[in-house]
Amino acid sequence: MGQAGITVFAAASTKTALDEAAVTYLADTGHNVTLSYAGSPALARQIQLGAPADIFISANPGWMDVLQEEGLIDSASRVDLLENDLVLIAYGSGVPPLDLEAADLAGLLGEGRLAMALVDAVPAGIYGKAALTALGQWPAVAPKVAQSANVRAALALVASGEAPMGVVYATDARAESGVTVIAAFPEGSHPPVIYPAAVVTGGNTAEARAFLEYLRGPAARSIFRKHGFGVPKE
Repeated sequence: MGQAGITVFAAASTKTALDEAAVTYLADTGHNVTLSYAGSPALARQIQLGAPADIFISANPGWMDVLQEEGLIDSASRVDLLENDLVLIAYGSGVPPLDLEAADLAGLLGEGRLAMALVDAVPAGIYGKAALTALGQWPAVAPKVAQSANVRAALALVASGEAPMGVVYATDARAESGVTVIAAFPEGSHPPVIYPAAVVTGGNTAEARAFLEYLRGPAARSIFRKHGFGVPKE
């Protein structure tokens, strides 16, 4: 019999790729992984409240820093696991590209909304607000933003047509056929999108370390790259 399974708390934007990695891990090792997805701040707060997680994968370093300062993760296990890009998407297919530096984004939205993750709490929203601010778009666009609990919820608003446009990660857009990427935010317009991962203190640490090592190995890295994530250099 293998060891008991582990529970991974992971940023919502990792879902498609991480689901696949967990399936291959089970096939390779016989060890089960339970995956729980939400916005990074919600997951961090759950860990602060004692939720039974063995690994935390955050969509930005800030929330991992908070847990590290509180001794809730094993700092020695912490690694930068993934990288991502930020994009502007539109509902439907075949939508022409947009020049973010020249376009009147608020005017193009009209009465419609710009779907974003929570702009003051969730990493994708924080990055998006920073990028739109750097491009001079934020003051006009801010009143038109429809905020969602996490980036996948923002993606769903655009995919369903409830919002004509949204700000999501490149990997989210790849996972949804009902949207078109119409612009990529310039790298310098927002902090780099880095996903740190770490073992949570007091959990099933042996199995957690094994899975984290697997996620850094060639099989998982191939899955992450296939879904559009960057993999930081060792």
